[in-house]
Amino acid sequence: MSDSIGEGEVTRKEVESLFTRLDQEAESGGYHLNPNREFTLGLIEGMMVNERRYGYWACPCRLASGVKKEDLDIICPCDYRDPDIAEYGTCYCGLYVSQDVLDGKRKATRIPERRPAEGMAAPADRMSASAQPGLPDLSGLTYPLWRCRVCGYLCARGQPPEVCPICRAKKDRFERFL
Repeated sequence: MSDSIGEGEVTRKEVESLFTRLDQEAESGGYHLNPNREFTLGLIEGMMVNERRYGYWACPCRLASGVKKEDLDIICPCDYRDPDIAEYGTCYCGLYVSQDVLDGKRKATRIPERRPAEGMAAPADRMSASAQPGLPDLSGLTYPLWRCRVCGYLCARGQPPEVCPICRAKKDRFERFL
């Protein structure tokens, strides 16, 4: 981090400010930032550099293509955060951790990459909700069903919300589910 802003550089003050905001948002949403402050500040700096470079918070631990549509699954918070935290106690890059990791009851470990080599499958390639066993037939809904790719929140309305009420992901992180 530098004190002056150059190409892709961010200041310590900017990083600290975003850290405070992300920490408050995480805690209010039931998540926790990594307690290793310097490590976490480094990740946040990487996200900010990627935002200046690409226009979005591409995960700093993955290679972004620079094409937002191709990178939607790795925009922080990424699509893999919740399953990684549930299984390993931390997300892939280590920005978010479980309560057990935060309390020191569990150590953070290396996490295998969940992202398919070819990127995420298009929504049309996924099984529709009505075709899944045990789910009701929702094909008669008046409005389309939208799913947040980050947390799985579902809503039936004309357009997806601007911000997910659960995880605060932006509108472009929603996919048409039905």
